[in-house]
Amino acid sequence: MEPLTLVIPTFNEVTTIGGVIAEIPPAYRHDIIVADGGSTDGTQAVARAAGARLLDAGRGYGRACALGAEHAHPDSRVIAFMDGDGADRGDLIGEIVRPILDGVDDFVLASRTRGAREPGAMLWHQILAGRIAGFGIGALYGVRYSDMCAFRAIRLDMLRRLQMCEMSYGWNIEMQMKAARAGLRINEVPLPYRRRGGGSSKVAGSLRGTLHAGSRIVATFFRVAASAG
Repeated sequence: MEPLTLVIPTFNEVTTIGGVIAEIPPAYRHDIIVADGGSTDGTQAVARAAGARLLDAGRGYGRACALGAEHAHPDSRVIAFMDGDGADRGDLIGEIVRPILDGVDDFVLASRTRGAREPGAMLWHQILAGRIAGFGIGALYGVRYSDMCAFRAIRLDMLRRLQMCEMSYGWNIEMQMKAARAGLRINEVPLPYRRRGGGSSKVAGSLRGTLHAGSRIVATFFRVAASAG
């Protein structure tokens, strides 16, 4: 198995988490962590039965990702992140992990906007947000992203060097901004993206969720842009 830790933040994903874990190819199943935010629907039991380690992460997307990274397997050289709703193509995880293991890249992200998307998999405001963020990061650091997809992988030592601190939905843009500013070797890989396999999105599923996530992303952008490093 490859020296990889995969972190999957969850909150009430009982209908999808088993399939998400099962879809990961055997070569990339070295260490799978489900960082759960207090699910009440049996997500934890299904995750354990599927072979994942379970962490009680508390609420907060960034908090779950950070806790997963903190508990990465000691042998892991790469850490990957993906959602637990079945939208990311876990069977294609090698496309984002392999370039890092081979020493070609330090940070690789899946791009939903450049890949084939199922109808309804992304809403217009999600696409627009990724483009605006990409433009802003490009203006600051010269790295133009096309998306803020959760499906990503990074060298574990590089992630620790970035000193991530955002515990909310701003985690992804903080990582992208700090990686660009640090001069990491960055690559975006177009990958297919599906509609979520069940349940409702905590972000795009409601106006309140969209506004909350959007406000945290904007606040994180300006905080990181104003910081020295």
